[in-house]
Amino acid sequence: MGRSMEKVLIVDDDEELCELVSEYLTVEGFDVDSVNDGEEGLRHAREELHDLIILDVMMPKKNGFDVLRELRQTSTIPVVMLTARGEDMERIVGLEIGADDYLPKPFNPRELVARIRAVLRRIEKAGDDEDQAERLRSGELEMNTSARSAKMKGKDLGLTAVEYDILAELLRNAGQVVKKEDLSVRVLERELSPFDRSLDMHISNIRKKLGEHKGGKDRIKTIRSVGYIFTTEAN
Repeated sequence: MGRSMEKVLIVDDDEELCELVSEYLTVEGFDVDSVNDGEEGLRHAREELHDLIILDVMMPKKNGFDVLRELRQTSTIPVVMLTARGEDMERIVGLEIGADDYLPKPFNPRELVARIRAVLRRIEKAGDDEDQAERLRSGELEMNTSARSAKMKGKDLGLTAVEYDILAELLRNAGQVVKKEDLSVRVLERELSPFDRSLDMHISNIRKKLGEHKGGKDRIKTIRSVGYIFTTEAN
């Protein structure tokens, strides 16, 4: 483990919800701050004093999507978005912009804690794996699991924590199909549900950052209803 107490920032205009979630997370061992509008949330997020941000979509002054877009220009801090129940578009947009995970309102606080800890464990792997450094390479893509760096042609890809772990898992199995169910359990740490688009959206983001092969083909191919395959130059 890194720090003894991880710091979480809640950005939500529902003050009662912020208070309830703050109390619950504090009991669970987190150090919690909360703010009630997007502009203030973005300012606090940019100070880089927190380990993770819980970000609501609908807020005054600046909505959660705009906050996340601006934040992702300079930061890969983990973000869990809170979306309206049944609003699939909110979840899709949030993941496209770079959210690590999402949770529809109303939610069970235990589920929120589980999501937070799963996301933070991806960050903690950097320190835990330092003595077991692994270098993964395919063509001009190189990953270093100790530094948690991913570079294409020597340029850092700016992957979020979840994007990094998905790509590393696919690259370890380059040329082979990785089932969606297995990827969900290994990376997201939850069983794949029928309507969960998280993996699809994270894969889409990774594709954009990787760019295409010389022949114009995606480096990550979707095998319909099965999973994904990282294609080598030979494929």
